Amino acid sequence: MGIPPPLHFEAAVTRPLSVVFRTGEGWEGHDYTVEVVAARQGLDSFDVVVDFRELEAALDRSLAPLQGRLLSDLGLEGPLALAQRLLAELAPFIPAPARLKEVALTDGRGRRMVVIA
Repeated sequence: MGIPPPLHFEAAVTRPLSVVFRTGEGWEGHDYTVEVVAARQGLDSFDVVVDFRELEAALDRSLAPLQGRLLSDLGLEGPLALAQRLLAELAPFIPAPARLKEVALTDGRGRRMVVIA
């Protein structure tokens, strides 16, 4: 019998975000829960996927300039562009062998949009 491969682990951090974006001729404001998921095979020497403090700090830095803003003022067309931007900004803060798996936005109605790395 061979040695089984290391187990796959995931860890997530979440933060609230309020933004406004244009839809056609109108405007929509949304409160989102932003979820960032990191993944890796096995765990590090501290038995974690990633250092949560570092991931939370990186997410806080990315969200701070967005809070309460009009997305088009930031060059973003809507929620999908927002999630893609967060994915690109946060990926470098995930130290190998862990990786950024996804960024999800969930609105107040429970609708969830996921961008997978």
